[in-house]
Amino acid sequence: MSRPVVEQRRLQHRGREFHFVSYDGRPANFKRAQPATTPAWWLMSAGTRWEVMPFHPGRDAAELDLAFTAWLDAYVFPIT
Repeated sequence: MSRPVVEQRRLQHRGREFHFVSYDGRPANFKRAQPATTPAWWLMSAGTRWEVMPFHPGRDAAELDLAFTAWLDAYVFPIT
């Protein structure tokens, strides 16, 4: 079984550039009490990453950009 290829997307939004990276899921590690994770997109910034949404290979780039923009508006640039 082959592993999915890591994908990366850079997005310009509100005058800033954002870097999103997909990561594979991991099986649970019971010895370390770590639950299993599913493949997901993560926002990378300043050496930290934040989980954004599930990763589905082959998703259209324009659809991804819309989803990332909506996530950024909701979590990075919320209306106060």
